[in-house]
Amino acid sequence: MAGKIPQQFIDELLRRVDIAEVINGRVPLKKPWREYQACCPIHREKTPSVTVSPTKQFYHCFGSGAHGTAPGSPTEYDRLRFP
Repeated sequence: MAGKIPQQFIDELLRRVDIAEVINGRVPLKKPWREYQACCPIHREKTPSVTVSPTKQFYHCFGSGAHGTAPGSPTEYDRLRFP
């Protein structure tokens, strides 16, 4: 299992990290309702299509289909591989 991050570590990371703070570090988030919204940095748009849910700890873009959790958002934004 060389090069793999243990699932237990990833689960603990998800409990400690606020996905809204992680994504807001890359794109400005707005909170019109319960969840946050932003323009997708992956397909460069003018109207918000990304929804960020702090309670569920995930994001989803309705335009590009990108979705994931806090550890995956920077890797997808920078087009990196998550080990």
